Amino acid sequence: MSPNIQHVTNVPKPEALADIHTDMAFQGDYAYVGNYSGFSIYDIKHPKRTSLVSSVVCPGGQMDVSVHGDLLFGSVDSSRNNDSCSSTSQSATLKESWEGMRIFDVSDKANPKYIKSIETNCGSHTHTLVPDKWGRNVYIYVSSYAPSDTFPDCKTPHDLISIIKVPLDNPAAASVIATPNLFPDGGYGGVPLPYPNGKSATTGCHDITAYPEKGIAAGACMGDGILLDIRNPEQPRVTATVRDETNFAFWHSATFNNDGTKVIFTDELGGGSRATCNEAIGPNRGANAYYDIVNGQLQFRSYFKIARHQADTENCVAHNGSLIPVKGRDIMVQAWYQGGISVVDFTDSAHPKEIAFFERGPDNTAPALSGGFWSAYYYNGYIYGSDFNLGLDVLKINDSRTNQANWVKMRSLNAQTQASYPGHGH
Repeated sequence: MSPNIQHVTNVPKPEALADIHTDMAFQGDYAYVGNYSGFSIYDIKHPKRTSLVSSVVCPGGQMDVSVHGDLLFGSVDSSRNNDSCSSTSQSATLKESWEGMRIFDVSDKANPKYIKSIETNCGSHTHTLVPDKWGRNVYIYVSSYAPSDTFPDCKTPHDLISIIKVPLDNPAAASVIATPNLFPDGGYGGVPLPYPNGKSATTGCHDITAYPEKGIAAGACMGDGILLDIRNPEQPRVTATVRDETNFAFWHSATFNNDGTKVIFTDELGGGSRATCNEAIGPNRGANAYYDIVNGQLQFRSYFKIARHQADTENCVAHNGSLIPVKGRDIMVQAWYQGGISVVDFTDSAHPKEIAFFERGPDNTAPALSGGFWSAYYYNGYIYGSDFNLGLDVLKINDSRTNQANWVKMRSLNAQTQASYPGHGH
């Protein structure tokens, strides 16, 4: 690790959850960590003594999680024989199979309760919360892809997202209210070559990040990067599209800077199960791409990839991260699977620069190419990393460029629903 970062603690993965840890959300003194087998709630009031509060066994990957009020939302992109927590895998070719969103009541952290499921076309790989201005409803933008004409609920073309409206006074009434087509022209057609030279065709989105107070969202949609106008959350509108037919294989995720004037898109070359952080792949593939938003359009500025070459047994590629709230600078912490956790200053988007990192080396507890950090987020003074097999890690960065962030207190963090931090952006 770099000298300006320290490892504070690790909480091993709960025994109740047999599968890998996935994405995280935060609210108050709690962290919520998804797992292909369900999710867990951790008490992070004293980060050095982070502890497990409860685990819910409810299989159905990936369990991408977000939290709003007393509600936890979980994405299921795994075709199941029903919507229950005792469901088993069942082929998506069967009409009665289920996948989509689950809603839990987490007001009692020790005993979360499953209250509602909503089936969506092609399931829910990830999802994004867009609260309305009045605090009455939360909209969920459901991202999904990989259609097939053999799937009755997920036929080609699948150029849409599903929008679920959740009335907060009656979440059990949640339902799909729209399925807007974001790619009426079909999107990018892709390049059907084997790894590492193939490029994904656009068949829906992998991930959308919303910035509700600015009325915008950015979508990473396999073969396309898009900007959306979400001022009317029930009718998102694509306002700009960008492609990278040279280096990007799979547009995976998007993050705005605090001003909403830049977007970092990530390329998940190899789907997260390949060793892309090596000399053979090079610095521009499986990387971040930084775009400035200029007159409403996306202008490419640069790539960034961690410079440390990883072993060929280590899955490594640009993955999920969040901003560190520093006034006047753009700094992001990010997971790179077995490449570890990296902190990058991209204030000059043409010359992003790594300022800190933490890396374990190969995870010998699991099969090759299936370990490392799924996501790394900054929340109230600490960096939290969700490791596939090794559990929840807590890190602390001590650097003059980031230390003022220690004074910024957030009430919650859903990385795909950005909110401005104090100092600028208003």
